[in-house]
Amino acid sequence: MATDILLGDEAVGLAAVHAGVCGAFGYPGTPATEIIEFIADRAAAGAAPVAEWSPNEKVAYEAALGVSYAGRRALVAFKHVGLNVAADPFMSSALTGVNGGLVVAVADDPGMHSSQSEQDSRFYGDFAQIPVLEPSNQQEAYDMTLHAFELSERFELPVMVRLVTRLAHSRSNVRTLDAPASGAARPRPPVKDPSDWTLLPVNARRRYRRLLEVQPALLAESEHSHFNRLRLLGRRGIIASGIAWNYVRELLRDESGDSLLKIATYPLPATRIRELVDHCDEIVVVEEGFPFIERQLRGLLGMTGKIIRGRFTGDIPRAGELSPDAVGPALGRARGAIPAAAPDLAARPPRLCDGCPHCDAFRALVEATAHDAAPILFSDIGCYTLGAMPPFRAVHSCVDMGASIAMAHGAALAGSHPVLCTIGDSTFAHSGMTALLGAVRSDANLTVIILDNAAVAMTGGQETALTGAALMTALVGLGVRPEHLHRIEPTPKHLAENAALIRREIEHRGLSVIVAHRPCIHLRRRETVTQPRAEAMV
Repeated sequence: MATDILLGDEAVGLAAVHAGVCGAFGYPGTPATEIIEFIADRAAAGAAPVAEWSPNEKVAYEAALGVSYAGRRALVAFKHVGLNVAADPFMSSALTGVNGGLVVAVADDPGMHSSQSEQDSRFYGDFAQIPVLEPSNQQEAYDMTLHAFELSERFELPVMVRLVTRLAHSRSNVRTLDAPASGAARPRPPVKDPSDWTLLPVNARRRYRRLLEVQPALLAESEHSHFNRLRLLGRRGIIASGIAWNYVRELLRDESGDSLLKIATYPLPATRIRELVDHCDEIVVVEEGFPFIERQLRGLLGMTGKIIRGRFTGDIPRAGELSPDAVGPALGRARGAIPAAAPDLAARPPRLCDGCPHCDAFRALVEATAHDAAPILFSDIGCYTLGAMPPFRAVHSCVDMGASIAMAHGAALAGSHPVLCTIGDSTFAHSGMTALLGAVRSDANLTVIILDNAAVAMTGGQETALTGAALMTALVGLGVRPEHLHRIEPTPKHLAENAALIRREIEHRGLSVIVAHRPCIHLRRRETVTQPRAEAMV
């Protein structure tokens, strides 16, 4: 065994490499981005896996599923809201089953550090009726990912590994294999009946029956998993899962006489839960995310003769990320609040970087709409969402990836004018193109501004699927009329002419598309460091 200091994300990535993964796919999204980046770095250094950023999470999942059908191991990674995008193939793959092991690494974001919801992916795993593993530390992130590939191939199902921000982005010592497991990368034989992968109703009904039939075996696997731990002592029982287990241990140390149940596998190990409940009068449920375990334990009418406390009862805060301070009062072990920031410390809300091309695009947009009484300025998810902040106030909506164009189309159909939307190049490729097809078809009265900075900048500058000349060609191919398709350079010296162009297209009662093309300032800095100008080399 070797020892590495790894992020939780990196532990998942290294385990995938050591499990002999053939292909790893994803779309950048905090807090999951580092999983694919880690595997990509290994691939660049000559390791076996193929690691690719896909245009969106649905495409990533489908690529991983194709690798699995071909008999090789695959991993797909994204954040919790990315699972929404991938939900169609995710749910269907529970019916088709898999061939090579398929691990779905999902990083949830309690507290919404960089997300628009606190969505809990355990509900998706329960919905699809597949195994879910929830590590509590970096070592378990590594061990459970290795185990997940074996579990996937044994039950011929995708297996989810659920992380959360605090685990994904913190480091710890991890004991790892010295090299990929022997034979793990060998392809599995073809499936006997390819109709299993063809979800015509007659096949889907048969495959759903198979999914139901395997549930008792999945439950038995969870019941006997060594990742779950039960200790029966006092009459108060504490159930903790995932990273919340660490907070319970930190608060109680080894001094507590409480009964403890650590849950790390789903479906829930019902027998172990029953043992704890039968032994105790009071149960405290500590889990990061939604009250998933607590809800099932409580049922519709509660549990006669037992006191159950947790997020539903308000003993633990219902919203936000957990911490020892948040959990302490429910256990009678207040640790002492973290000191508040100094009262005279100035607030520093996030803002666009100095030199960001989006700043100059927003300045032109604001100037072009300055005399309109009530312009509607839809936007999307990316760095440019910060255009909602002063001094621009140029973003009136941020809902989900690719929503800006479709919402602008709807507002235009409702008779609003002017209607504009801003969307990044990566987000446009992710899920904006289909919305633009609808706007093109009806020649909707709106102006689309694509902020093309040639990167997925918000998550570290990953490569985008569509930028520059290729983006312009795609827009023509989608049917945008050339006379109302423009490319501008968002810079201070072009502010007046850019604002005038946007104004002219606002006055055109139909669809206009303006591409504001200028690379992210951090890409330019990277190019300067890695590719010195010719003059400097002479």
